[in-house]
Amino acid sequence: QTYSIYDTNLLPTLIIFSNSKMSSQDSLSLQSTFTLLFFSFTFLFSIFSLLVYISRIKPWCNCNTCKTYLSVTWSQNFINLCDYYTHLLQTSPTGTIHVHVLGNIITANPENVEYILKTNFNNYPKGKQFSTILGDLLGRGIFNVDGDSWKFQRKMASLELGSVAIRSYAMELVTEEIKTRLIPLIASKTGQNDDAFMDMQDILRRFSFDNICKFSFGFDPCCLVPSLPVSKLADAFDISSKLSAERGMSASPLIWKMKRFFNVGSEKNLKEAIKVVNDLAKEMIKQKREVEIGVDSRKDLLSRFMGSLNSNEDEYLRDIVVSFLLAGRDTVASTLTGFFILLSKNPDVEKKIRVELDRVMNPAQEVATFEQTREMHYLNGAIHESMRLFPAVQFDSKFASEDDVLPDGTFIKKGSRVTYHPYAMGRMETIWGPDFMEFKPERWLREGVFVPKCPFKYPVFQAGARVCLGKELAIVEVKAVVAALVRRFDVRVVGPNQEPRFVPGLTATFGGGLPVIFYERKHES
Repeated sequence: QTYSIYDTNLLPTLIIFSNSKMSSQDSLSLQSTFTLLFFSFTFLFSIFSLLVYISRIKPWCNCNTCKTYLSVTWSQNFINLCDYYTHLLQTSPTGTIHVHVLGNIITANPENVEYILKTNFNNYPKGKQFSTILGDLLGRGIFNVDGDSWKFQRKMASLELGSVAIRSYAMELVTEEIKTRLIPLIASKTGQNDDAFMDMQDILRRFSFDNICKFSFGFDPCCLVPSLPVSKLADAFDISSKLSAERGMSASPLIWKMKRFFNVGSEKNLKEAIKVVNDLAKEMIKQKREVEIGVDSRKDLLSRFMGSLNSNEDEYLRDIVVSFLLAGRDTVASTLTGFFILLSKNPDVEKKIRVELDRVMNPAQEVATFEQTREMHYLNGAIHESMRLFPAVQFDSKFASEDDVLPDGTFIKKGSRVTYHPYAMGRMETIWGPDFMEFKPERWLREGVFVPKCPFKYPVFQAGARVCLGKELAIVEVKAVVAALVRRFDVRVVGPNQEPRFVPGLTATFGGGLPVIFYERKHES
């Protein structure tokens, strides 16, 4: 008689015993032995693969930049890694540095940025490396693809986001959220003692998440209702963004790939968080497929994109909409948080904004109209100035398809990661002059009228072929929020002189939030 012994579904048949029967005790002992051997082999193979990877990236580079990065001694002088990179770029003759151990060339040189994003755009796609890191979260969404898929989604999104109907719908949602939730919530917290502060970053993230969910899915998560409930979807999105970003910070992609293979640690958490996002997206798509949608009711992006895709492309549809969900939620909240940090340190700017708002808006008006936001030139300058110092996306990377040479003479090897750094570029004296660290909305004005800067000196919204399609919608939303809050409340940051500490994420998130106290303004009669 012949039979086989199997361990778990992870292990193949190990051995065949003939003409004998094993006791259950012997069987368990043998299983344990083979399990130990299997995992020992896996561990040794992982170490071997890591050593091979290390030998390729040559982490023993003795240049000061690489030694400082590997030893983390940069943290002795800088709170954030982005500030350390900024220091290196400020002192570089070309505005470009090479972190050899990461295989990453980082630049703050506007000529290089224009070359990467426009002149030789086709040689600098997102690349397979980037797509792999964010693939589980964004799939084949517009921010994670190149080539024909990117062109198709961009054309489709451009038609939708550029329409008058979608802009009117977006403004309706923002106005409603400000009037019915944001202002009442803050008003209920004023007049209390000075210790009763709120985390403004959390409030703004809830506000923008409600808006973008309604705009993208036609679904209201009710994050900003008075009880400030815990949202499984919002939490899942936060976890997904944070852990996906941490993949890109790993010393080796092998580390997170092994964790994903065995479904352990951060990769297990990421998988569970993405499942929450996927389940909601699938449910929303299913519900909308079951209801015949008329042309007049196609307001949210999901309903509109459904008209351009077949019913068997629901997964693709999910990827597209989730990408917009990511972009619209985190970037707006990050921009507003950075703005109020700077405004709290510059009361003169606050006064000038109020003068403009009182001129443009009616005395009893709570929320500005779309037409009124276009007349707010000084506020527009203040918002762009805050994004110069605190961009929502601090850096963006591409991967070279072929060998190349940047305008400043830097050689780019095929497959190299090339990063332009908006955070550092906003702090370059060569671009903004000796007052680069001052918060000056006036640098954006000419005779009182807002004048945009060259996008390659200010790539906060990217530039060239991939320039952000939702830029105008985002700016209008930020203007509407600032106008509503600054006119009615004094917003005072608790501990305003503390330097911001950023936490890992796909967009800039301030560690510890933004504790503020709101005071109702007293208007003179």
